[in-house]
Amino acid sequence: MNTISRRQVSASLGLLAASSMFPRAAAADMAALEAAARKEGTLTWYIAQVDGATAELMGRAFTKRYPGISVQVIRTTGQVAYERLEQDLKNRSPQCDVFSSTDISHYPALIKRNALAHFTPENAAAIAPAFDGLGEPGLFYPTTSTVWLMGYSTKRVKPEDAPKSWPDLLDPKWKNQVATGHPAFSGYVGIWALAMRKMYGWEYFEKLAKNNPLIGRSGLDPITNLNGGERTVCCAPLFGLLTSADKGNPIAPQYPADGSVLCIGPAAVMADAPHPNAGRLFMEWLLSREFAELCVENRTDPVRADVAPKAGEKPLSEVKLLRLTTAEIGKGVPEVIEQWRDTFGS
Repeated sequence: MNTISRRQVSASLGLLAASSMFPRAAAADMAALEAAARKEGTLTWYIAQVDGATAELMGRAFTKRYPGISVQVIRTTGQVAYERLEQDLKNRSPQCDVFSSTDISHYPALIKRNALAHFTPENAAAIAPAFDGLGEPGLFYPTTSTVWLMGYSTKRVKPEDAPKSWPDLLDPKWKNQVATGHPAFSGYVGIWALAMRKMYGWEYFEKLAKNNPLIGRSGLDPITNLNGGERTVCCAPLFGLLTSADKGNPIAPQYPADGSVLCIGPAAVMADAPHPNAGRLFMEWLLSREFAELCVENRTDPVRADVAPKAGEKPLSEVKLLRLTTAEIGKGVPEVIEQWRDTFGS
C-alpha cells in the first residue's frame, strides 16, 4: 500500500485551498492572496532571464514590497533550469513555485503534463499588444523581453568597421574574433540559432564554424569574453550589452540590418508549487508596473504597455524584429541543438 507523507498532505491541502480561492482563469482577490502568501512566508523562483545579481536584486525588491515573504532565487541558464524542473517533476519532489525561462517552448510542454497552475493575474491586462500570442492566458505570460543582436568592443573595433548584418560575421576577417553562447544551455541562443536557420539555412553555422567562434554556455558569456579581451565581436542579448556598458566597459550593441531576434522571458506558477499563494502573488508582481520599472532600470525591456524603455535604448517599434512563434520554437530548438553539436562538436 502506498503511503503519503505529512509534507505531501500539507502541500495538497495548500493547493486545494489555492484552487478554491483562485478559480481557473479568474482574477485574484488580492487581499486574500496577500494574506495567504504571508502565512507561507517564502517562495522559490527558478530564473534564467537575467544575471544572478539582477535576479537577487529583484527577489529583494519583492520582499521589500511584501515584508515577511522571502524569495529563494535559483538562477541558471534556461535549459539547465528546465532540466532541474524536469528532475523535480520526475522525482515528485516539488521545489519550484515560479518558473521563469528563456525558452517559451518549455511552457506548452509543461501544459501537456498539467504541470502549470491555472491563474490569471490582474496585471495581465496591462501587457503590451506587441506580446500578443506569446503566452497562454490563465497559464503563462511574458514577463520580460530583450532582443538578441550583435555587440562589439569599442576599444578594438571602430563603429564603421563593426559587422552590420548577421552574414557579416562569416567574413574571414572575424576569424577567432566571434563569441557566442550555446543553444543547449541558453534558451535565447537556441531561438537566435533557429532564426538564423530560418533566414539563411544551416549553412550559416557551417560557415561560422570556419571562423572558430568561442562558444560559452550562457547568453551572457560572450559579453564576458569581450570584456576579457578574448574576442572583439559577439552575439548577445541587448540587456547584457547595455548593462555592461553602463558599468563603463568599452562595449556597444549593434542592431543588425537584417533584424534583431525578439526574445521573451515567460513565467508561470507551478501546479505543485510548495507555496502556491506566495507563488501567485509573485507572479502578479512580475506583471506589475513596479517590476516593469525595475526591469527598465536593469536594462531589461518591460512587457507592460505603460512603461517605456530606458533612455538611449530603441523602443521595439523602431527595431526590425525577427519574431518566431511558440510552435516554431518548440519544434525547432531541439533540432538546432543537435545540429549545433554536429557542427561545432560540443
